[in-house]
Amino acid sequence: MNTLYPIFLKAKQLQFLIVGGGYVALEKLEFLYKSSPEAQVTIVSPFLREETKAFIEDKPVKVILKKYHRRYLRKKNIVIATTDNVGVNLKVNSDCKKRHILVNVADTPDQCDFYMGGIVTKGNLKIGISTNGKSPTVAKRLRQWLEEVLPEEIDPLLETLRKYRKTLKDDFEFKVKEMNKVTESLIKKK
Repeated sequence: MNTLYPIFLKAKQLQFLIVGGGYVALEKLEFLYKSSPEAQVTIVSPFLREETKAFIEDKPVKVILKKYHRRYLRKKNIVIATTDNVGVNLKVNSDCKKRHILVNVADTPDQCDFYMGGIVTKGNLKIGISTNGKSPTVAKRLRQWLEEVLPEEIDPLLETLRKYRKTLKDDFEFKVKEMNKVTESLIKKK
């Protein structure tokens, strides 16, 4: 059963903590900054890979070169545990649960409040893809396929539809029906 509820977060308004400084931490940072280049991130780890240091050089990332401690959760909204130490990851999860902080423990679906699925971005269009934690690789392949088939020039269409929607003066229900009529041709098979 697929019970995930997809949302798009304004990452700029949230405080992220990444626990760990290895390959997985870098992968999560790349994913986050691809979609949200102004995300506010703190990394806590006794070490950082050189590739990670290079990646964060021009980004608003605070680095704490220490072992994880629950005090680093203060004022954090979302935490991603990426260490290769199961005990540390479980501690991060437990500490987050006690504080009602959303947590993702990399490669451990049963320890996650959310998954970081595939994201397709074409201008102002953003599509999230999830496999319910079953196969991140399939989400990645679907993302790659959608990136190829969706037109680069989608923004003019979105802008035209936004302007048209603003001209509609009736109630919300009317606007929804009208926008459905106008966009119907986008999915009609020829």
